[in-house]
Amino acid sequence: MEIYNDHKKLFTTALCFFLLLTFFVAIGPAFTSQNNNAPLPGSKPLTNLETEGKAVFIAEGCVACHTQQVRNVDMDKVWGPRPNIAADYANITRTDVWRNTATLMGSERTGPDLTNVGVRQPGDEWHYLHLFNPRSVVKQSIMPSYEWLFDIKDYAWPNDVVVNVPDDFRKGITGKIVASPKLIALVAYLKSLKEVTLPNSTPAPLFLYGKTAADKASATGGGVAAKPEFDGAALYATNCQSCHQENGEGLVGAFPALKGSKVVLDDNPEMQVTIIMKGYNGRISEGYGVMPPVGTNNNLKPEEVAAIVNHERESWGNKSKKVTVADVKKIIASFGKPEAEIAKK
Repeated sequence: MEIYNDHKKLFTTALCFFLLLTFFVAIGPAFTSQNNNAPLPGSKPLTNLETEGKAVFIAEGCVACHTQQVRNVDMDKVWGPRPNIAADYANITRTDVWRNTATLMGSERTGPDLTNVGVRQPGDEWHYLHLFNPRSVVKQSIMPSYEWLFDIKDYAWPNDVVVNVPDDFRKGITGKIVASPKLIALVAYLKSLKEVTLPNSTPAPLFLYGKTAADKASATGGGVAAKPEFDGAALYATNCQSCHQENGEGLVGAFPALKGSKVVLDDNPEMQVTIIMKGYNGRISEGYGVMPPVGTNNNLKPEEVAAIVNHERESWGNKSKKVTVADVKKIIASFGKPEAEIAKK
Protein backbone atom coordinates (compact mmCIF):
# COMPACT_ATOMS: atom_id res chain seq x y z
CA MET A 1 0.00 0.00 0.00
CA GLU A 2 1.13 3.48 -0.86
CA ILE A 3 0.72 4.72 2.72
CA TYR A 4 3.57 2.47 3.88
CA ASN A 5 5.88 4.05 1.36
CA ASP A 6 5.04 7.62 2.39
CA HIS A 7 6.31 8.32 5.88
CA LYS A 8 4.33 11.58 6.10
CA LYS A 9 1.01 9.88 5.39
CA LEU A 10 1.93 7.00 7.70
CA PHE A 11 2.86 9.31 10.57
CA THR A 12 -0.25 11.51 10.09
CA THR A 13 -2.56 8.49 9.98
CA ALA A 14 -0.96 6.93 13.07
CA LEU A 15 -1.20 10.25 14.93
CA CYS A 16 -4.87 10.70 14.07
CA PHE A 17 -5.63 7.15 15.10
CA PHE A 18 -3.76 7.66 18.40
CA LEU A 19 -5.62 10.91 19.16
CA LEU A 20 -8.99 9.34 18.31
CA LEU A 21 -8.24 6.34 20.51
CA THR A 22 -7.08 8.62 23.34
CA PHE A 23 -10.36 10.54 23.22
CA PHE A 24 -12.56 7.44 23.38
CA VAL A 25 -10.44 5.56 25.91
CA ALA A 26 -9.29 8.35 28.26
CA ILE A 27 -10.68 11.85 27.65
CA GLY A 28 -14.32 10.93 26.96
CA PRO A 29 -14.70 8.62 30.01
CA ALA A 30 -12.94 11.21 32.18
CA PHE A 31 -15.48 13.90 31.23
CA THR A 32 -18.35 11.45 31.81
CA SER A 33 -16.95 10.45 35.21
CA GLN A 34 -16.46 14.08 36.21
CA ASN A 35 -20.03 15.04 35.27
CA ASN A 36 -21.45 12.11 37.22
CA ASN A 37 -19.29 12.46 40.32
CA ALA A 38 -21.13 14.77 42.71
CA PRO A 39 -20.32 14.99 46.44
CA LEU A 40 -22.87 13.53 48.83
CA PRO A 41 -25.37 15.96 50.39
CA GLY A 42 -24.00 17.06 53.73
CA SER A 43 -20.36 16.53 52.81
CA LYS A 44 -18.04 19.47 53.32
CA PRO A 45 -14.81 20.42 51.54
CA LEU A 46 -11.71 20.71 53.70
CA THR A 47 -11.07 24.04 55.39
CA ASN A 48 -7.70 25.76 54.99
CA LEU A 49 -6.53 24.34 58.33
CA GLU A 50 -7.68 20.83 57.42
CA THR A 51 -5.96 21.12 54.03
CA GLU A 52 -2.72 22.02 55.83
CA GLY A 53 -3.26 19.00 58.06
CA LYS A 54 -3.66 16.75 55.04
CA ALA A 55 -0.28 17.93 53.79
CA VAL A 56 1.23 17.01 57.17
CA PHE A 57 -0.50 13.61 56.98
CA ILE A 58 1.14 13.02 53.60
CA ALA A 59 4.54 14.37 54.66
CA GLU A 60 4.68 12.15 57.75
CA GLY A 61 3.88 9.05 55.68
CA CYS A 62 0.71 8.16 57.59
CA VAL A 63 -0.80 6.62 54.45
CA ALA A 64 1.86 3.88 54.63
CA CYS A 65 0.02 2.26 57.54
CA HIS A 66 -3.51 3.72 57.52
CA THR A 67 -6.16 3.26 54.84
CA GLN A 68 -9.19 5.43 54.17
CA GLN A 69 -11.50 2.88 52.60
CA VAL A 70 -14.20 0.86 54.31
CA ARG A 71 -14.50 -2.17 52.07
CA ASN A 72 -17.74 -4.07 51.56
CA VAL A 73 -16.58 -7.03 53.66
CA ASP A 74 -17.99 -7.95 57.04
CA MET A 75 -14.70 -7.44 58.88
CA ASP A 76 -14.73 -3.74 57.95
CA LYS A 77 -17.94 -2.98 59.87
CA VAL A 78 -15.88 -1.74 62.79
CA TRP A 79 -14.43 1.12 60.71
CA GLY A 80 -17.66 2.68 59.44
CA PRO A 81 -21.44 2.23 59.29
CA ARG A 82 -21.34 1.39 55.57
CA PRO A 83 -18.87 0.55 52.80
CA ASN A 84 -17.41 3.52 50.93
CA ILE A 85 -18.71 4.59 47.54
CA ALA A 86 -17.12 6.79 44.85
CA ALA A 87 -19.10 9.87 45.98
CA ASP A 88 -17.27 9.77 49.34
CA TYR A 89 -14.16 11.00 47.53
CA ALA A 90 -15.81 13.51 45.20
CA ASN A 91 -14.74 16.54 47.26
CA ILE A 92 -11.06 15.76 46.79
CA THR A 93 -9.54 18.23 44.34
CA ARG A 94 -6.08 19.11 43.08
CA THR A 95 -3.85 21.14 45.37
CA ASP A 96 -2.67 23.15 42.39
CA VAL A 97 -1.75 22.73 38.71
CA TRP A 98 1.36 20.73 39.53
CA ARG A 99 0.20 18.55 42.40
CA ASN A 100 -2.69 16.12 42.66
CA THR A 101 -3.52 15.19 46.24
CA ALA A 102 -4.58 11.57 46.01
CA THR A 103 -7.54 10.11 47.83
CA LEU A 104 -5.12 8.55 50.32
CA MET A 105 -7.15 5.34 50.24
CA GLY A 106 -4.00 3.38 50.99
CA SER A 107 -3.35 -0.32 50.63
CA GLU A 108 -1.90 -1.33 54.00
CA ARG A 109 -3.87 -1.66 57.21
CA THR A 110 -1.05 -1.95 59.69
CA GLY A 111 -3.00 0.58 61.73
CA PRO A 112 -6.77 1.15 61.94
CA ASP A 113 -8.69 2.54 58.97
CA LEU A 114 -9.25 6.29 59.31
CA THR A 115 -12.33 6.75 57.11
CA ASN A 116 -14.55 7.50 60.10
CA VAL A 117 -11.99 8.39 62.77
CA GLY A 118 -13.51 11.86 63.17
CA VAL A 119 -16.65 10.16 64.49
CA ARG A 120 -14.86 7.50 66.55
CA GLN A 121 -12.52 10.05 68.13
CA PRO A 122 -13.98 13.57 67.84
CA GLY A 123 -11.99 15.03 70.76
CA ASP A 124 -8.66 16.85 70.43
CA GLU A 125 -7.26 15.41 73.67
CA TRP A 126 -7.18 11.80 72.50
CA HIS A 127 -5.45 12.64 69.23
CA TYR A 128 -2.79 14.77 70.91
CA LEU A 129 -1.97 12.03 73.44
CA HIS A 130 -2.01 9.36 70.74
CA LEU A 131 0.43 11.28 68.55
CA PHE A 132 2.75 12.14 71.44
CA ASN A 133 2.93 8.52 72.55
CA PRO A 134 0.48 5.99 71.08
CA ARG A 135 1.10 3.59 73.98
CA SER A 136 -0.42 6.15 76.35
CA VAL A 137 -3.89 5.42 75.00
CA VAL A 138 -3.49 2.09 73.16
CA LYS A 139 -1.15 -0.16 75.11
CA GLN A 140 -0.57 -2.63 72.26
CA SER A 141 0.05 0.05 69.60
CA ILE A 142 3.09 -0.35 67.33
CA MET A 143 2.71 3.16 65.89
CA PRO A 144 5.78 5.40 66.27
CA SER A 145 5.70 8.50 68.43
CA TYR A 146 5.50 11.88 66.69
CA GLU A 147 7.10 13.91 69.47
CA TRP A 148 8.73 16.29 66.98
CA LEU A 149 5.28 17.73 66.29
CA PHE A 150 5.24 19.09 69.86
CA ASP A 151 7.06 22.01 71.45
CA ILE A 152 8.45 21.96 74.98
CA LYS A 153 8.16 25.30 76.79
CA ASP A 154 8.88 26.50 80.29
CA TYR A 155 5.81 28.70 80.14
CA ALA A 156 2.76 28.43 77.92
CA TRP A 157 1.21 31.43 76.20
CA PRO A 158 -2.57 31.95 76.53
CA ASN A 159 -3.15 30.75 72.95
CA ASP A 160 -0.95 27.66 73.30
CA VAL A 161 -2.61 24.23 73.29
CA VAL A 162 -1.11 22.45 76.30
CA VAL A 163 -1.28 18.65 76.18
CA ASN A 164 -1.76 16.93 79.54
CA VAL A 165 0.49 13.88 79.15
CA PRO A 166 0.43 11.38 82.06
CA ASP A 167 3.66 11.32 84.09
CA ASP A 168 4.47 7.75 83.00
CA PHE A 169 4.81 8.92 79.39
CA ARG A 170 6.53 12.29 79.79
CA LYS A 171 10.02 10.74 79.55
CA GLY A 172 11.48 13.15 82.08
CA ILE A 173 10.06 16.26 80.40
CA THR A 174 9.48 18.92 83.06
CA GLY A 175 8.17 21.78 80.92
CA LYS A 176 4.85 22.33 79.22
CA ILE A 177 4.12 20.05 76.26
CA VAL A 178 2.52 22.26 73.61
CA ALA A 179 0.96 21.29 70.28
CA SER A 180 2.76 22.85 67.30
CA PRO A 181 0.82 24.51 64.45
CA LYS A 182 1.55 21.46 62.27
CA LEU A 183 0.08 19.16 64.90
CA ILE A 184 -3.03 21.29 65.34
CA ALA A 185 -3.58 21.18 61.57
CA LEU A 186 -3.04 17.40 61.46
CA VAL A 187 -5.58 16.79 64.23
CA ALA A 188 -8.06 19.08 62.47
CA TYR A 189 -7.66 16.95 59.33
CA LEU A 190 -8.12 13.69 61.25
CA LYS A 191 -11.28 15.02 62.90
CA SER A 192 -12.66 15.96 59.47
CA LEU A 193 -12.62 12.33 58.35
CA LYS A 194 -16.26 11.30 58.71
CA GLU A 195 -18.59 9.15 56.65
CA VAL A 196 -21.60 11.11 55.43
CA THR A 197 -25.04 9.58 55.76
CA LEU A 198 -26.50 8.56 52.42
CA PRO A 199 -29.73 10.25 51.25
CA ASN A 200 -32.86 8.40 52.37
CA SER A 201 -33.67 7.20 48.86
CA THR A 202 -30.19 5.75 48.32
CA PRO A 203 -29.72 2.13 49.40
CA ALA A 204 -26.55 1.61 51.43
CA PRO A 205 -24.07 -0.94 50.04
CA LEU A 206 -24.05 -4.22 51.92
CA PHE A 207 -21.23 -5.69 53.95
CA LEU A 208 -20.51 -9.07 52.40
CA TYR A 209 -19.19 -12.42 53.56
CA GLY A 210 -20.52 -12.20 57.12
CA LYS A 211 -20.70 -15.42 59.09
CA THR A 212 -24.08 -17.11 59.33
CA ALA A 213 -25.45 -18.63 62.51
CA ALA A 214 -24.46 -22.07 61.18
CA ASP A 215 -20.90 -20.86 60.55
CA LYS A 216 -20.64 -19.51 64.10
CA ALA A 217 -21.91 -22.79 65.55
CA SER A 218 -19.58 -24.94 63.43
CA ALA A 219 -16.59 -22.76 64.41
CA THR A 220 -16.99 -23.97 68.00
CA GLY A 221 -16.44 -27.60 67.02
CA GLY A 222 -20.05 -28.69 67.29
CA GLY A 223 -20.20 -29.83 70.91
CA VAL A 224 -19.14 -26.51 72.48
CA ALA A 225 -21.66 -23.70 72.85
CA ALA A 226 -21.13 -20.76 70.52
CA LYS A 227 -19.89 -17.47 71.98
CA PRO A 228 -22.68 -14.94 72.60
CA GLU A 229 -23.31 -12.68 69.62
CA PHE A 230 -22.92 -9.53 71.74
CA ASP A 231 -19.60 -9.87 73.55
CA GLY A 232 -19.33 -7.04 76.06
CA ALA A 233 -15.55 -7.34 76.40
CA ALA A 234 -15.04 -7.19 72.63
CA LEU A 235 -17.46 -4.29 72.24
CA TYR A 236 -15.75 -2.42 75.08
CA ALA A 237 -12.35 -2.99 73.43
CA THR A 238 -13.64 -1.64 70.13
CA ASN A 239 -15.62 1.37 71.37
CA CYS A 240 -14.32 2.40 74.80
CA GLN A 241 -10.89 0.95 75.58
CA SER A 242 -8.82 3.51 73.67
CA CYS A 243 -9.82 6.14 76.25
CA HIS A 244 -10.82 4.29 79.43
CA GLN A 245 -8.07 1.66 78.97
CA GLU A 246 -8.17 -2.10 79.21
CA ASN A 247 -7.88 -1.99 83.01
CA GLY A 248 -10.74 0.51 83.32
CA GLU A 249 -8.49 2.99 85.12
CA GLY A 250 -8.51 5.64 82.36
CA LEU A 251 -5.69 8.17 82.18
CA VAL A 252 -5.16 10.72 84.91
CA GLY A 253 -5.92 14.20 83.62
CA ALA A 254 -7.25 12.91 80.29
CA PHE A 255 -9.91 10.20 80.61
CA PRO A 256 -11.80 9.27 83.81
CA ALA A 257 -11.67 5.80 85.34
CA LEU A 258 -14.58 3.37 85.13
CA LYS A 259 -13.10 1.22 87.87
CA GLY A 260 -14.94 2.23 91.03
CA SER A 261 -16.93 4.88 89.16
CA LYS A 262 -20.08 6.05 90.93
CA VAL A 263 -21.92 6.06 87.61
CA VAL A 264 -20.99 2.44 86.89
CA LEU A 265 -21.73 1.27 90.43
CA ASP A 266 -25.15 2.93 90.53
CA ASP A 267 -27.90 0.29 90.37
CA ASN A 268 -29.89 2.67 88.18
CA PRO A 269 -28.27 2.42 84.73
CA GLU A 270 -29.92 5.57 83.34
CA MET A 271 -26.88 7.84 83.68
CA GLN A 272 -24.48 5.21 82.33
CA VAL A 273 -26.60 4.47 79.26
CA THR A 274 -27.24 8.18 78.68
CA ILE A 275 -23.52 8.96 78.73
CA ILE A 276 -22.79 6.19 76.22
CA MET A 277 -25.53 7.36 73.87
CA LYS A 278 -25.37 11.15 74.31
CA GLY A 279 -21.85 11.87 75.56
CA TYR A 280 -20.83 13.80 78.66
CA ASN A 281 -19.13 17.10 79.50
CA GLY A 282 -19.67 17.22 83.25
CA ARG A 283 -16.01 16.83 84.24
CA ILE A 284 -14.38 19.53 82.15
CA SER A 285 -13.59 21.50 85.31
CA GLU A 286 -11.45 18.55 86.47
CA GLY A 287 -9.38 18.66 83.29
CA TYR A 288 -11.13 15.83 81.47
CA GLY A 289 -12.22 16.27 77.88
CA VAL A 290 -15.72 16.02 76.48
CA MET A 291 -16.82 12.43 75.93
CA PRO A 292 -18.46 11.94 72.52
CA PRO A 293 -21.78 10.09 72.09
CA VAL A 294 -20.06 6.80 71.33
CA GLY A 295 -23.24 4.77 71.14
CA THR A 296 -24.89 7.15 68.69
CA ASN A 297 -21.76 7.77 66.62
CA ASN A 298 -21.04 4.05 66.24
CA ASN A 299 -24.69 3.07 65.67
CA LEU A 300 -24.68 0.67 68.60
CA LYS A 301 -27.75 -1.49 69.04
CA PRO A 302 -29.50 -1.65 72.45
CA GLU A 303 -28.17 -5.20 72.76
CA GLU A 304 -24.61 -3.95 72.23
CA VAL A 305 -25.04 -1.09 74.71
CA ALA A 306 -26.38 -3.51 77.30
CA ALA A 307 -23.39 -5.80 76.74
CA ILE A 308 -20.94 -2.90 77.24
CA VAL A 309 -22.75 -1.66 80.35
CA ASN A 310 -22.74 -5.13 81.92
CA HIS A 311 -19.06 -5.63 81.06
CA GLU A 312 -18.19 -2.39 82.86
CA ARG A 313 -20.39 -3.35 85.83
CA GLU A 314 -18.70 -6.72 86.39
CA SER A 315 -15.07 -5.92 85.54
CA TRP A 316 -12.06 -4.50 87.43
CA GLY A 317 -13.64 -5.31 90.81
CA ASN A 318 -16.91 -3.52 90.01
CA LYS A 319 -19.98 -5.31 91.30
CA SER A 320 -23.21 -3.71 90.24
CA LYS A 321 -26.67 -4.79 89.17
CA LYS A 322 -26.81 -6.04 85.60
CA VAL A 323 -29.06 -4.36 83.06
CA THR A 324 -31.34 -5.94 80.50
CA VAL A 325 -31.83 -5.03 76.88
CA ALA A 326 -35.35 -3.91 77.82
CA ASP A 327 -33.85 -1.48 80.38
CA VAL A 328 -31.59 0.04 77.71
CA LYS A 329 -34.41 0.33 75.19
CA LYS A 330 -36.60 2.08 77.74
CA ILE A 331 -33.87 4.60 78.60
CA ILE A 332 -33.11 5.31 74.93
CA ALA A 333 -36.81 5.72 74.19
CA SER A 334 -37.06 8.32 76.96
CA PHE A 335 -34.54 10.62 75.21
CA GLY A 336 -37.23 11.97 72.93
CA LYS A 337 -39.67 12.74 75.74
CA PRO A 338 -39.95 16.00 77.69
CA GLU A 339 -38.13 16.09 81.01
CA ALA A 340 -41.38 16.68 82.92
CA GLU A 341 -42.88 13.49 81.50
CA ILE A 342 -39.81 11.48 82.44
CA ALA A 343 -39.84 12.88 85.98
CA LYS A 344 -43.35 11.52 86.57
CA LYS A 345 -42.18 7.94 86.11
